[in-house]
Amino acid sequence: MKLAVIGFGNAGGKITDKLLWYEQKTNRDLIKSALSVNTARVDLARLDHLPEEHQFLIGQTDSRVKGHGVGADPELGAEITEMDRHEIDRALDTVPVYDIDAFLIVAGLGGGTGSGGAPRLAEQIRDQYDEPVYGLAVLPSKDEGGRAVLNAARSFRTFADATTNLILFDNDVWRGSGDTVEGGYDRTNEEIAKRVVTVLSAGEIDDSPVSENAMDSSDIRRTLSGNGVSTIAYAESDRIPEQSGFLSSLRSNGTHDWNGADSATKVNGLIRQAVQSRLTCPADINSAERSLLIVSGPGDAISRKGIESGRRWIEQTTESVEVLSGDDPRPGADKLSVVVLLSNVTDIPSIDQLQQRAVEAKQNIEQQAEVRKAETEELLTDDDDVLDPI
Repeated sequence: MKLAVIGFGNAGGKITDKLLWYEQKTNRDLIKSALSVNTARVDLARLDHLPEEHQFLIGQTDSRVKGHGVGADPELGAEITEMDRHEIDRALDTVPVYDIDAFLIVAGLGGGTGSGGAPRLAEQIRDQYDEPVYGLAVLPSKDEGGRAVLNAARSFRTFADATTNLILFDNDVWRGSGDTVEGGYDRTNEEIAKRVVTVLSAGEIDDSPVSENAMDSSDIRRTLSGNGVSTIAYAESDRIPEQSGFLSSLRSNGTHDWNGADSATKVNGLIRQAVQSRLTCPADINSAERSLLIVSGPGDAISRKGIESGRRWIEQTTESVEVLSGDDPRPGADKLSVVVLLSNVTDIPSIDQLQQRAVEAKQNIEQQAEVRKAETEELLTDDDDVLDPI
């Protein structure tokens, strides 16, 4: 699949930057165009892989913003996005629409620019272009506070409605207790990039051999159809050791013999490990409507039998026959990796918890506002209300 990726807001820009880094690191060919749109100049300055000419600052002429962000206010983020639509159109004019299969809009939902602006951008692109518009949304952790939770819960519904499919990443699941703030986000962004690039680039022609059972963009589009919410499973093997010893020296072609029963067992086990381990957003996999399985790594380590066995297991586990599978041989890889896209999941405890916390946060914010209003009025008024203001 060929993508135009647009990072909206601080988190969206950093993740887009990391997607570019991982694509280059693994010699994949996925992103035909990458842009970052933000209301804060300082956030754009922190991007390492996205060229400056693909960075767009909006809200410069608004007295409330002036290049310093929207202060975690999603209404202002949405308003600035609408107001500076001409600037966003200028950004979209750089996208080679004739050469892409879909748009991917990336945003963190806890702040103001991403939570308010990304859904508006998705609506705008959906109205202007025929290509599907996918979203990649990052849910805030509990540590980010009630305001971030409230922003995310409100934005989630709008973003999901505006996109063809919304892939979720839950920060609470991935932040380590010992992480620094910067280090934690950088590590989780790398985990996002690894999963998204691996699954969406499958089947594209690059420097790797053409796979025996290649996926293509139509398979991915089918899996992500239905205006639902998706999560991604991933697992990778330990480093594959070099073969050594007498038997190895007898092989004339120098390749590894990974096609026997051990290889099939390893691939099948890795598939099960992926689905049963941490998803990008925890969900009941039984609620998935469709799934897409990709096994990637050295070509002679990928077992067709193992993939078929794993695919049948996913069908049984999800109770769905809508499971597509393929392989993605990577000559330079020293690990086997498995990625499973679980699409249109409907049982997501993280969303239920987010919405519950958001309701509580909204009530607390309203109560605090009432109390502060009363306390301010008491401060400004004398005890007997005798004095008149000038």
